[in-house]
Amino acid sequence: MLTTYCCLLTLAFPLFYAQISVSLSIAASILDFSQHHELLPSPEAQSVTASRLSLSNIGPTLSLKAQPTVVYRPSSVEVLHRARMRSMRYGESERVEWNPVEVLGPAVQDIHTLAQLARMSGNAYALPGRKNWYDLDGSWNTSFPFGWEDPADGFRGHVFISSDNSTIILSIKGTTVQGPSSKKDKFNDNLLFSCCCARVDVSWVFRTVCDCYARSWKCDNTCLSEALIQDSLFYSVGVNLVEDLLVLYPTANIWLVGHSLGGALASLLGSTFGLPAVAFEAPGERLAAKRLHLPLPPPLLNGSASPVPITHVYHTGDPIPQGTCTGIGSPCTQAGYALETRCHLGKSIVFDTVNVLGWKVDVRKHVIKDVITKVLEADVIDWEDGRNVPFPREEEDCVDCFKWEFGEYKGDR
Repeated sequence: MLTTYCCLLTLAFPLFYAQISVSLSIAASILDFSQHHELLPSPEAQSVTASRLSLSNIGPTLSLKAQPTVVYRPSSVEVLHRARMRSMRYGESERVEWNPVEVLGPAVQDIHTLAQLARMSGNAYALPGRKNWYDLDGSWNTSFPFGWEDPADGFRGHVFISSDNSTIILSIKGTTVQGPSSKKDKFNDNLLFSCCCARVDVSWVFRTVCDCYARSWKCDNTCLSEALIQDSLFYSVGVNLVEDLLVLYPTANIWLVGHSLGGALASLLGSTFGLPAVAFEAPGERLAAKRLHLPLPPPLLNGSASPVPITHVYHTGDPIPQGTCTGIGSPCTQAGYALETRCHLGKSIVFDTVNVLGWKVDVRKHVIKDVITKVLEADVIDWEDGRNVPFPREEEDCVDCFKWEFGEYKGDR
């Protein structure tokens, strides 16, 4: 079990950046003998403490597929750290050099691959053998768990590791509404996805998560950034965990997946380290990335978004990723969740369950079980123009929190 969450930054990142040349050579050698790559379960995988996957170019049709993916990573961690600190402390930008790196990433246009990654995301809520554990292809229904020692610690999940240590899949748990971790989960939800400390309006009766509200729909930016950077936030814990994985597997391809809050965390961590991530039904995390002062690679074309290796997957029957579970009468507000953001990083694959399946918009459709069994594994062959997976698109002209004014308002609080 992974118990060491803290690794020195200077130790983790030299290994990580040494991966740049290795990843290119590995991807090129694999491409020589196959047009696509499949991660298949090894027959020897029997242990409850490790999930083993083997890389092969032949095998059954139903398998998790990978494809060459270009990610952008900074030239050094020192440059990244300095740029982030300068932005946080002085509000000034600093030039960061980004290098394109070719790695093997998930084939997000393959429906079975998405379904398997969604099952891994669902398994972050459970332990093997429990009734809410989702079986994976072959013998994948075993796991390498992390964060399960303390029931109240909401940051937990599973790590799936290939037999040759070439591919690591980190699955992060989302929000548990009722349970030991629900308090910490809600705190992170309201801090990451609300406009201003979970202060919705004058009718809000629940406790706010920070003291950044000024007055008259004004919110202090510096205060918000400081609140998001504190060590109790799941993002900070996730950074330490990913650093641990980079030390343990310095030349591996690492993917991140998760559902809801877990998906947003996977996206933020993927953006931080330049790692492919797939997020299911996640609230908008673009505003959180800005408040965390994450340096992002510049757009490749004018008007396009930052080319982070993030894919969001959600459906139109779920109000949470669309930022519409708001207002006095909404179930989210009534339960004390201020899930107000809707803008996502990367590209989004949106399944139109409202028009194709006739669903009504209902927060109960947010659960990962419905995403797996009623969307990704449903017998629908035409979600969009004859495709069984909608085309991934950037979310253009998306604006969060348009009613709010953000600035330096310390004197007004």
